[in-house]
Amino acid sequence: MSEQSYATHRQWVPGYHFVLFLITVVTWCGSVYNLYRTWARGYDRGEAILLFLLATCMAIAVFYLRIFALKAQDRAIRAEENFRHHLLYGEPLPSALKMRQIVGLRFAADEEFGALAKKAAEEGLSENAIKKSVKNWRSDTYRV
Repeated sequence: MSEQSYATHRQWVPGYHFVLFLITVVTWCGSVYNLYRTWARGYDRGEAILLFLLATCMAIAVFYLRIFALKAQDRAIRAEENFRHHLLYGEPLPSALKMRQIVGLRFAADEEFGALAKKAAEEGLSENAIKKSVKNWRSDTYRV
């Protein structure tokens, strides 16, 4: 993998982000069309309702699969970065930091990590602003 930077740090998994998403949208839209068509004609409404409910459940599941995975990764990142800050400076991360700020800080090299964490806490920098402030990028290739 090439060296990460602000411009290249986002990762896309085509099978999930494009294929599964497209299949989910097409399935849900097809179920809505099928429900409309069968409702207008007055037959097999039960099956059409069932297909619509299943497609809706699939869409909700795909959405929450992503959200739950990101939440778990965020918790791991918070623990890792808090531990790194403690190892480097002998104290936990500033309590004023929000989760998104900590996620942005994970890309900062050890030399600039403490100063950037303090600046982010004091000035309320956004995750994006923190990432753009990083001079020596520390790659994170495990988060998707």
